Amino acid sequence: MNTAEAVAKILLQEKAVFLRPEEPFTWTSGIKSPVYCDNRLLISTVESREFIIDAFAEAVSALKVDVIAGTATAGIPWAAWIAQKLRLPMIYVRSSSKDHGRQNAIEGQAMPGKTTVLIEDLISTGKSSIAAAKKVEEAGMRVKSIMSIFTYDFPQAQNIFQAQGLNYHSLSNFEVLAKVAYDNKMLDEQALNQVLQWRKSVVFP
Repeated sequence: MNTAEAVAKILLQEKAVFLRPEEPFTWTSGIKSPVYCDNRLLISTVESREFIIDAFAEAVSALKVDVIAGTATAGIPWAAWIAQKLRLPMIYVRSSSKDHGRQNAIEGQAMPGKTTVLIEDLISTGKSSIAAAKKVEEAGMRVKSIMSIFTYDFPQAQNIFQAQGLNYHSLSNFEVLAKVAYDNKMLDEQALNQVLQWRKSVVFP
């Protein structure tokens, strides 16, 4: 079992991902989805958490970055654990600037000229990830990659990242997870084909 399959198995085992093709969820964006992902649940399970931290650390080490950045709020714990494991500085990026004090968009010491990787727990449309990356770049740092535990890997999101000149990488993705769910009899063949077709056909509002 490779890393992507192992992470997918963890997501299903810890119920961080719910598959409900017969009764789709409605996301905040209005997208109707047979899948709902809540990776925040993973911070409470030690063994699963450690596996994911180790997988992140291995992938981040290959990039040879100077600083670990996390997105508020879901990316912060993962960024902190990775930074501690790799003994690197850490910052985090607010979804919106503070409305008081120094009105920071970035907490910690932004380091102009340094390279970073931006840690997310989930990439769906990619819009919030890109917005956070732009804030880091505005502070004079270079984002080598955006990394997440899981991505839906929508074709439209791939195009948006490419248009922005940003790389992204996830430990696991929707197609792998759907096939792991099928192999573990959580989806039958009809449901598998249904969810795979859904991923290909999603159009962002």
